[in-house]
Amino acid sequence: MTNKINLFDYDRKMLESYFSSIGENTFRAHQLLKWIYQYGVIDFESMTNLSNDLRTHLKENTIVKLPKIVNEKKSEDGTKKWLVKVDEKNSIETVFIPENDRGTLCISTQVGCALDCKFCSTAKQGFSRNLTTSEIIGQVWLTNKTLGYFENKKRIITNIVFMGMGEPLLNYNNVLKSINLMVDDYS
Repeated sequence: MTNKINLFDYDRKMLESYFSSIGENTFRAHQLLKWIYQYGVIDFESMTNLSNDLRTHLKENTIVKLPKIVNEKKSEDGTKKWLVKVDEKNSIETVFIPENDRGTLCISTQVGCALDCKFCSTAKQGFSRNLTTSEIIGQVWLTNKTLGYFENKKRIITNIVFMGMGEPLLNYNNVLKSINLMVDDYS
């Protein structure tokens, strides 16, 4: 059995390279990104502008693996904090802070943190590992899904801060790939 690639770990350049390697036009990357990040569609059968053969290939060779929200807390001011399970042993926190003129999403980049800052509660749990690109961008996708963005197309998240668990620059490559996805015209 071959390992399937998680499409949430791939930014546009990586997807273009992947599609080129399987004999597809690179514009397929743009189509796939739009389905996943603009329409919230992760079922290949629903991606109707992809050929049946390509959808079959994607089903057989790729996955869309996301973290899972396991708990939600909501404060009186509308702030929502989610406990997000990233694997069998590890969970992180993601926080959405609504304001009248904006919505801030605070995302995590690591499970725990190695810096041991005395003022930070995350430091008390120590460091487990860096999050993958899919686990970072998955927080954004899950928040969009949970808050109804894909259904009503009303922009809810207006800014994103890497101020959740972990030190972003100690997970530079995966943070950079997730930022590339966040600012991509097709995502």
